[in-house]
Amino acid sequence: MTGLAVPLWDVNNGQGLRQLAELGLALLLSSLIGWERAAQQKSAGLRTHTLVGIASALMMEVSQHGFTSVLGLDNVSFDPSRVAAQIVSGIGFIGGGLIFVRRDAVRGLTTAATIWLTCAVGMACGGGLPILACAVTALHFLVVRGYPLLADRLIPGATASTFELRMTYRTGTALLPQLMETCTRRGFRILQVKVDRLPGRTDPAARVLLELEGTADAGPLTSELFQNDGVIDVEMTAATDE
Repeated sequence: MTGLAVPLWDVNNGQGLRQLAELGLALLLSSLIGWERAAQQKSAGLRTHTLVGIASALMMEVSQHGFTSVLGLDNVSFDPSRVAAQIVSGIGFIGGGLIFVRRDAVRGLTTAATIWLTCAVGMACGGGLPILACAVTALHFLVVRGYPLLADRLIPGATASTFELRMTYRTGTALLPQLMETCTRRGFRILQVKVDRLPGRTDPAARVLLELEGTADAGPLTSELFQNDGVIDVEMTAATDE
């Protein structure tokens, strides 16, 4: 006895317009989150967040509709929450790869958290909870973009910034320790020091890279460093901090 063939395009079979709409919503929301991270020049940006979102949504669709053919058979039990639980466990591998520690400074926590959040948004879309998915996406922008501004107002100096100072200075006068002392006196923590010699110059000089972290204004620091007679030039660039 042969059973009736299940149509390929059927909303009850998990392959209809509703499921495509849920995947499309996951694509849109995860792309918005990824765009925000890409705008901040983070390691995991638009493509990573988008792929995480739509993959999570698809796995939720599979969890709900991919095993309907075996339901009702003898000795077969089905728990749709098991796939969702495995998604949450598996996303930790991506998030963990984004977090690293250098000289007691932790980097990548916020981006790893947004990867986890994007996974949850995709799961909500695939699970048929579009309102919650949209609400959490809006809350993401509120927290990531709004909270730093709020923290600066309520807790002045609470948000530490990371930047790089590149200086060319004349060697032979033990100037580098003085420059580093100026940075720490201004309230900045030195995360990294890299010195390169500059051959071919008429005067002996070296190029130093200082990665600094602090809550103070970097403008007065660069001005004080440049006023030193042994400093030839000073360049400041922002560094990724999350």
